[in-house]
Amino acid sequence: MKRYEFILKNLDCANCANKIQNKLSENPNYKNVIVNFNTLKLTFDSEIENVKPEIEKIIAKLEPEVEVLDVNNFKNNKSYSKANLYRLIFGIIIMIFALYIELPGYLNFILTIFAYIILLFRTAKNAIKLLLKRTIDENFLVTISCIGAYFIGQQTEGLMVIILYEIGKLLEEKAINNTRKSISELMNIKPEYANLKHENHELKVNPEEVNIGDIIVVKQGEKIPIDGVIVNGEASLNTSSLTGESKLQDVKINDTVLSGSINEKGLIEIKTIRKYKDSTVNKIIELVENATDKKAKTETFVNKASRIYTPIVLLLAIIVVFLLPLISSITYKESIYRALIFLVISCPCAIVISVPLSYFSGIGKASKFGILIKGSNYLDSLKNLKTIVFDKTGTLTKGEFGVEKIKSINKYSDDELLEYAALGEINSNHPIAIAILKEYKMRKNIAEENDRETIKNSEQVNLKYQNEQLNNIIIDNKKITQFQEIAGKGLLYKIDDKTIKVGNNEFVDLNKQEYKKMCKNEIGTIIFVKIDDEIIGYIVLNDSIKPESKNIISKLKNLGIKTMMFTGDNKDIAEKVGNKIEINEIKYEMLPTDKYKEMEKLISRRSENERIAFVGDGINDSPVLALSDIGISMGGIGASSAIEASDIVIMTDDLNKIEEAINISKVTNMIIKQNLIFAMSIKVLVLLLSVIGIAQMWMAVFADVGVTLLTILNTIRILKK
Repeated sequence: MKRYEFILKNLDCANCANKIQNKLSENPNYKNVIVNFNTLKLTFDSEIENVKPEIEKIIAKLEPEVEVLDVNNFKNNKSYSKANLYRLIFGIIIMIFALYIELPGYLNFILTIFAYIILLFRTAKNAIKLLLKRTIDENFLVTISCIGAYFIGQQTEGLMVIILYEIGKLLEEKAINNTRKSISELMNIKPEYANLKHENHELKVNPEEVNIGDIIVVKQGEKIPIDGVIVNGEASLNTSSLTGESKLQDVKINDTVLSGSINEKGLIEIKTIRKYKDSTVNKIIELVENATDKKAKTETFVNKASRIYTPIVLLLAIIVVFLLPLISSITYKESIYRALIFLVISCPCAIVISVPLSYFSGIGKASKFGILIKGSNYLDSLKNLKTIVFDKTGTLTKGEFGVEKIKSINKYSDDELLEYAALGEINSNHPIAIAILKEYKMRKNIAEENDRETIKNSEQVNLKYQNEQLNNIIIDNKKITQFQEIAGKGLLYKIDDKTIKVGNNEFVDLNKQEYKKMCKNEIGTIIFVKIDDEIIGYIVLNDSIKPESKNIISKLKNLGIKTMMFTGDNKDIAEKVGNKIEINEIKYEMLPTDKYKEMEKLISRRSENERIAFVGDGINDSPVLALSDIGISMGGIGASSAIEASDIVIMTDDLNKIEEAINISKVTNMIIKQNLIFAMSIKVLVLLLSVIGIAQMWMAVFADVGVTLLTILNTIRILKK
């Protein structure tokens, strides 16, 4: 089974996109057919080779003006060519001569017919082709209205309808293209080329031509085209297109860098670790472009309703023609006129276009902030969140040990205790060793700079810069001899003929009663330091809570959302973290299967309109992420496992992005409601006015293309907010 992708040029109608999708889906040779009106992309699976000719034939029967293009051949989309614009202008000039200038003989009559032919040419041609295929749409409704107006003596109004309709469609298409352009600018992260290093020179190539292990050069001002590791040089990168964060990221040799980042300063050589198709930037682009393939309930309902809408409207218009003369004093000529207005008003474009365009805009806006939403159904569901369950480690906490407390006993100071431990830990790669070394270097650095509060507490200190400063501190461990690391217990070594033990209570020969007495009320991982036969103190380590955890829990509570925490940690540690951030409910000592079963219970108890989200790291909790209504991954920048595992991906570990995503969902939903209420209200109002004889043809045109244009312009507000 092969995956095919084509661009449908000149596809300017969301309803038309639905018709094409439905028709192709009926064919057993094509599976998973999706026509995305927002990106003009047709995708499907098929075992047939060279499918394009048949696809073109099927689409031509439905939408004669739509061209099927290969993705790589598509440059832009201008449905209304210059020829159509010139035709419109020429038709208006002919109409002016025909209706407003007295000409000899039958010239006025001939020019009126000629104006009709010129102005109605495209619309009538499409209507006839579709009618032959037993399909009717707005082209048919407008054509019938204009021709009908001519035969009841309303030639001027008939011509004005088609002129206003063509102008409206021109403006409508321009507005749609502007919206697409705005979204494209939000997602303008695709690199155009790569500087491939070849022997002693560089070749400018397509990123898709670069292989894993190739060396590429990224100069100042250029985008990184493919994920890789820096092998030469240093740079400051702008990763805002990936993460939404404007702060520059300093990188050096051995650092991993992601495609889509912009080199603001420096020159770097990168060894690629992925092909372009698997790179971060391409995954993001694919996610955003395909996101609206998974449709929300509102969008699905509108699409289904539009299939039967036009035939019903046509039937109602016929009823208006024959019923009004029977129940009132108006003539059949007047009832026909009112029915024609009715037909023009009833075109469903405003509703069919604005809903998917709104979701697409919301998803595009979210991506600008480093929030990848995989479907409009997930964007829509965010507004209905009533419960959010958080994983603890790596989500609410940093997922790494930090020294919380140092407690010395007898004659030794805290700093001396820490130094004895650090001298041994420098030979270990264990996470506990890394935490102790970091704390030791921090204190040593503080002592040297005499600026403890600024270094440790200031939020303005860049963590990466801080770590680089600490790495410059050298620990002299030459006096350490007879070093041993006992797995799962601790370290044993000698310093100046002193035997040092660093490890758990069993390793330092501390029984349970002595342990409880010495470490009463301590919560966390406790590491003891013993010199010869004397325990000189202990170090308490805990997984550090993220600075924004308490803040986001408070914000979610204000939104009326219940917060919960699922963790495999013991009761004491879980409650310590949960109480600090003031989370509503804590579940501890849970295996992955326990989390899954508990999520099943939550889902079974929720109401139909409520939604439950799970926030995790995208790796360990993938079953729960998949089970929840909305799985949100806090996977860090570009983690491919996080992108695959969840419905929404936060491209940084910033929990505040969850609130931003909820706000975008609410704004999108508000815009959709405004569009639907406005479009339907105007249409119903003008429909009623047409039935009682007040509305004229120009009002009907406004109720169609005018309302469509206004709803599209309103949708653009999502991108501007």
